[in-house]
Parts: sequence; C-alpha cells; structure tokens
Amino acid sequence: MFFPRLAIRVALRTLGAVARGDGRLTHDINPQEKGPQDACGIFGVWAPDEEVAKLTYFALYALQHRGQESAGIAVGNGEQILVYKDMGLVSQVFDESTLNTLVGHVAVGHTRYSTTGGSHWQNAQPTLGATPAGTVALAHNGNLTNTAELLELVHERVGAASGELRYGNTTDTALITALMGSYADRTLEECAGEVLAQARGAFSLVFSDENTLYAARDPQGVRPLVLGRLERGWVVASETAALDIVGASFIREVEPGELVAIDADGLRSHRFAAAEPKGCLFEFVYLARPDTHISGRSVHETRVEVGRRLAGEHPVDADLVIPVPESGTPAAVGYAEASGIPYGMGLVKNAYVGRTFIQPSQTLRQLGIRLKLNPLREIVAGKRLVVVDDSIVRGNTQRALVRMLREAGAAEVHVRISSPPVSWPCFYGIDFASRAELIATGLSTDEICRSIGADSLGYVSLDALIEASTVPKNDLCRACFDGVYPIEPPARAGKDLLEQDPIPGCETPDRDGLARAASLGDPADGLNSLLSAGGAADALRRP
Repeated sequence: MFFPRLAIRVALRTLGAVARGDGRLTHDINPQEKGPQDACGIFGVWAPDEEVAKLTYFALYALQHRGQESAGIAVGNGEQILVYKDMGLVSQVFDESTLNTLVGHVAVGHTRYSTTGGSHWQNAQPTLGATPAGTVALAHNGNLTNTAELLELVHERVGAASGELRYGNTTDTALITALMGSYADRTLEECAGEVLAQARGAFSLVFSDENTLYAARDPQGVRPLVLGRLERGWVVASETAALDIVGASFIREVEPGELVAIDADGLRSHRFAAAEPKGCLFEFVYLARPDTHISGRSVHETRVEVGRRLAGEHPVDADLVIPVPESGTPAAVGYAEASGIPYGMGLVKNAYVGRTFIQPSQTLRQLGIRLKLNPLREIVAGKRLVVVDDSIVRGNTQRALVRMLREAGAAEVHVRISSPPVSWPCFYGIDFASRAELIATGLSTDEICRSIGADSLGYVSLDALIEASTVPKNDLCRACFDGVYPIEPPARAGKDLLEQDPIPGCETPDRDGLARAASLGDPADGLNSLLSAGGAADALRRP
C-alpha cells in the first residue's frame, strides 16, 4: 500500500499548518528571504516493539546543532508511511500528541540546514516518493554536485515531474527520492544501488520503505554516518552523540561507498562504489558536537590539541584566555594549558539563540550575533585578552565581538583561530558556496586583523589541524582551506539551482523573491563566479 502523491502532500500540509503559540523565531521574519541549504542531521531506527518516533525525536534533539530550519520524522508500520515535518526547531515542530500518532517499527528523521534548495516548507525532509511496491521516505546530509545530470535522468525515467518535485521541492534530495522509485522491475534495495552509483558529491542518507531501514554514504565519506545497536534494534545517525542519547552502542561507521539494509532478516551490506575516503576536516573544527567521535577520534580531544598547537604557533603576552562559546571552548582550554596563561569565561552565551553561522540570511546572522554573546565586564575590564574561536568565515561575529570587548574595557584583544583561513567555497554541504562570502579571499591575515579591529590575529596551520585530528591527510577533504577538491565541483552551482531552472509541470516557490536575490548579486550564476577572488575586499570598509 502506498500514498497517492497528492494525498501525501495534502496530509503533510494539514499537519504542518497546526497553529502554535510558542512565539517561535523562524523565517517568518522575512518570508521572501531565500535561505542556504542541506548540511543536516539525519537519523534512522529499525526497532520493533519500540516507540521509534520518540527515539527519533530525542536523536534529532542531539543533532539540532546540524540544522535549525526545519525538522521531520517519517514512520513505517509495515503497511504505510506516515510523515510529519514543518519549519522550526525539533521542539517547535513536535509535541507529545503528534509523536503518538507516528506508530511503527521503522523511522527516519531529519533536521535541516539548507545548502541546495531554499529555506521553505516544501523543502523540509524527509522527502517522500512512490515506488512500485509502496513508498520511500528519505533524509539527506550533504550536497550533490551532478544535480543537472540527475535532473535529466528524472526527465528520462519518470517524466517532467515526480513526487515532491511536483509540489515545489527544489532540493537534490527530491531528485534522489524520485529516482529511487523509477525502476519498475527492481526492489528498493536494488534500485538504491543503481541510483547511488550515479550520484556525485557528498551524501549520507537514511531512508526506508514500509518495512526496511536503509543507510548509505558517498564513496568519499565526506559527511559522517555511524551505525549503532539497540537491545532490540538498530540505529543510524550523523554523529555518535545521537547514539548515546538513545542508549545505542556504537558498532562502526557506515563505510564510504556502502549501502546498508536492516530488517527482520538482520543487517545486509552492499558496496555500490569503491571507497575513496575524504572525510570533511571542518567537522572537527565546527560542525560536529564535541562529544562525538569521528574516525575513532574524539572531537573534543582534537579541538583541545589544536588549541595547544595554536599556542605554540602564535604565542602572545596576555592576562587571560577566553573562548567564544561553545565551539571555541576546547581550543581555548588547550591554548591556556600550553601557554600557561589563565583560562576564564569572559563571554556569556544566550543558549536560546541559534548558531549564527547556519541561519539563512545575513540580516538574521547579524541579529543573532548581537543577541548571542555578552561580555562579563568585571572579568575582561583592563585585561589583555586572548580570544579563541573556531573559525572565521564571513568575519561578522569576530568584528562585533572585538567591538563589544573593547566597549567592556578590554585593554587588548588578540584573536586566535583554531582552523586555517577559510578561503575556498564548499560544494559538499557547508554554507559557504562562494568566495565572495569569505573574508579570507583576497585579504592577508594582517588585513583581516584590521578589518575585525583586533590587536593581533593568528590562525592554526593546516598541518597542525590535520595532525591533531590523527586522520591521514590524504583521507581528508581540506578544500575549504587549500582549494583541492576531491570531487569535481559542479559546472553550475548555487543553492537555488532548481528554483532558477524550474521543472516543467512543477510548482515553483516565490519566483519574485528569487529575482530579487539575483538583482542583489546572488552568487548562483556559475562555477566561475563562485571560485573567482575579490569578493571580500570590502571587509576593510565594513562598519
């Protein structure tokens, strides 16, 4: 049994329209603003006799840091798949009554941070599609680089519009979902192997039909994906921290190029491509939770070790080392330990404000920076400060932060960064898809220091960061730092690629908004504009 495609959409829209009185802060601030896209948190569980929707809910809580734009859960009960998804945080989208309606033995969940397709309801995940035998629900972390090629394949195999593509979904995830059901003579498991072998880019996937849980990872293993064991079932998650939250034991990572299937017959593993490991180095820097392990290495320990190496490479006479909480904290601990300078808390973070890096518009990022941090004046006044942060991408946070610390009476502000300069765009699921957005493009370290108003600025070296991770250099994607791309970048790129080239017969969300974005210089007009230098030269003139 499977849902008719229209019925799927109507059911979801009805659920998504439930009124709330929690005063949530979402994209409703500016509904015309097109967001970033797809570096996300994903989770899957196969566990008969367990409350799989609630397990997924708690796991998504643990993965909330990976995406705050929308959340969704799909549950299969052997006969059908029910899905509930909406814009907002996990706690805003779901409540007890909603979770109680999602009953079954297999579930997939998703928290979204957009990297392909705009930040609107139609692009929330999991996506759904019809298959010859029923329904597939799919959640994706990453970003595909051959979207245009896959779109042509969708035209060939299933016509002009299929599944959620018909109703305005403009993500690469919807393309994969549509293709999963396009082979009439094959099982979903067989079809998945065929489709995944044709996908390029970064993709960690969890998906299910009415009975079986599947997980897959691209041949480079750019985004993390781990397998865990429950007493009466299996789970798959973006990070090991999510396994801890639901009481699962870590078994292993899903290998690059591997497709895993889990049902009543147990676990089956297939290889759809040879492994060429290129795990994302930025996961160690910022994306992953500190209590996660990647490639057997504690993210927290890696960040502390980076701080130690940063102190050795960029020493300074100072009175106090303070972190930019939370992601700068481990490196600040390491810096203080290696330098002998006392460690202290000079900034208070508002826990109810989202990460500024992953909010979908510059206006909201700036608002978030002002709301997010406040200095402890009695701690920083008169002090020579070492301020340790994880990275500088656009420079907004550091510029505002230095200004706040000086206004609070800091005598000197020395900024230390526990990653190298981010100088190149990411095509694999992190929201810096244009060099025009990166302050390190075209500016020296001294110029960046002047731009943010610091007394000095030091970045850890790429070699030191790699050594701290303990992962072999050749097994890491370092493209945002050194411009060496392990997967060929797309011929055309941009978050709104499928919105700029609408699929015939499909609804297209807010074309006027896209036109406005283009008139403002949206960098989605091709690879050359994304890779060309010079976009950050105005940083020295920014207020």
